[in-house]
Amino acid sequence: MASGNNIPVDTVHKTIIFEDVAISFEDQVVLDGVSFELKRGETKALLGVAGSGKSTILKLCLGLMKPDQGHIYVLGHDVTTMREEELFDLRNQVGIVFQESALFDSLTVRENVAFRLMEEKLPEEEIEKRVREALSFVELEHTMDMLPSELSGGMRRRVGIARAIITHPEVLLYDSPTGGLDPITSTTIIELIMKQRDVSKTSALLVSHRLQDGFMLATHYYDPESKHMKPADGTVVRDVHTSFLVLKDGKVIFNGAAVELGQIDNDYIREYIS
Repeated sequence: MASGNNIPVDTVHKTIIFEDVAISFEDQVVLDGVSFELKRGETKALLGVAGSGKSTILKLCLGLMKPDQGHIYVLGHDVTTMREEELFDLRNQVGIVFQESALFDSLTVRENVAFRLMEEKLPEEEIEKRVREALSFVELEHTMDMLPSELSGGMRRRVGIARAIITHPEVLLYDSPTGGLDPITSTTIIELIMKQRDVSKTSALLVSHRLQDGFMLATHYYDPESKHMKPADGTVVRDVHTSFLVLKDGKVIFNGAAVELGQIDNDYIREYIS
């Protein structure tokens, strides 16, 4: 791990590294000495009450904010020292799914998903191929010519995932992707996140207010034969590559696997889980 710019960072096994990161807004401490790592192919669920700093972590990863102290490495680059033009190139390697999907209302689904590729001026045939692949992945290929206003909330969220994965990013950032959705639709979204984890092996940070989102990811895997998720029970020994980071008052109070989270002797976490 690196603690300065001249020391190599472990980018072979880690995609994101936070080192003693702190940030405050108007004397309000949001993050206070936060350190963690995201391994390649791992999904890490960020949990905590509203205002605990979860979404701030995603913004820091993208370089949209600069911390008051500490270093943040994304794909081997120290985003705390990068210029805006350098960050622009890095952001092309990171996909983000917003809670409200953030689709352009005046553009069709096809145009929304293709937006970043059109900005990069890729050939039209390549754009068409990749749009179809991305929409097929989220099972919405039939919506290509529809407008966002014609889609349900869950469908808009799935289009947001398609737009995020179309550039084949190395890292995905999910900002409350199931927020405001009903339980059945939420499960569909989590299954897609699981599919991206298990099929494409993409690293991801998942901000969620729903503890069950994280536990579903930690206890199930995506089965490409049935095209559905299955429980990772004792008969199927699998590493589901999912961990948890719990924040309280700007500090990390837990960083580990689901089994450890369920067994931890911490009053706040026990209450949070229950």
